[in-house]
Amino acid sequence: MTAIRHIAASLALLAAALVVAPAAMAQNDQPVANGDAALVVAANAGSASISKAPAKVLFGNMKTPTTGKARAIGFYARGCMTGAVQLPLTGPAWQVMRPSRNRFWGNPELIALIERLAKEARADDGWNGLLVGDLSQPRGGPMTSGHASHQVGLDADIWLTQMPGHKLSRHERETMSATSVIKSRFAVNPKVWTLADARLIKRAASYPQVERIFVHPPIKKFLCEWAHGKGAWLAKVRAYYGHYAHFHIRIRCPKDSPLCKPQAPPHPKDGTGCGAELAYWLSDKPWRPAKPVKPAKPVKPRPPITMAQMPRECRAVLEMH
Repeated sequence: MTAIRHIAASLALLAAALVVAPAAMAQNDQPVANGDAALVVAANAGSASISKAPAKVLFGNMKTPTTGKARAIGFYARGCMTGAVQLPLTGPAWQVMRPSRNRFWGNPELIALIERLAKEARADDGWNGLLVGDLSQPRGGPMTSGHASHQVGLDADIWLTQMPGHKLSRHERETMSATSVIKSRFAVNPKVWTLADARLIKRAASYPQVERIFVHPPIKKFLCEWAHGKGAWLAKVRAYYGHYAHFHIRIRCPKDSPLCKPQAPPHPKDGTGCGAELAYWLSDKPWRPAKPVKPAKPVKPRPPITMAQMPRECRAVLEMH
């Protein structure tokens, strides 16, 4: 935080002066509003003293969101956000898990979608309520542990464990574990997985704002068989490592976030991803360890993302009120 204080005064003055800043151009060459222009110009004036600082340390120490308009800035795996909204820790059909992480923040569109999903799944899908895992930090950015994405307030993890019928204590929220629904690399566990799980994921994938849903390969396999390989929503459900006890929702860039860098929508060749794509994930290839290079050399850990590698506007986000 010491490095940030060195540039606080200059950026604060810039922010005040930029109330009437002229329009600037966003990353996608679209004109941005005055508030977004302020971010662009303030970022250009940021001190080089934090360029080499690990972004995860700086953003991980931000305890509160910025005020002002909600904006997603940068890409899902390299960005930040302003104007984040908190998902209430307890709602009529959801409860937030691991609240000590302070990762229950998101763009208003994501928060509204989670609340809608929770209520509709409870009413129509046989799902008692959602247990919600990580969203984003108060100002987004890289996290000190865990995810590579979840940086711009547009990603959320939903546990594949039904919410119990009582309000969880703080201790329960911090210690309770999500249950794996997988029996093997090729099949879900019928003792844990239910059709309510399938209906929940289908509902989430059917929302137009949702661009992708990540699940472990056997879950995708079950969904393809259950839906008889038909339905545009299946194309959004992407097989990927590590999603055996939760699924990951990613929504598209909001229209009012011109600094958000979109991800190309999934377009599997067969229209659903139930053919060659799924066959790949069910094969040995994605799970086979890479052949060691000879002579073997110690592999250095990948260095953390620095502020110099982040969108320039994210420097200003660190200093906003």
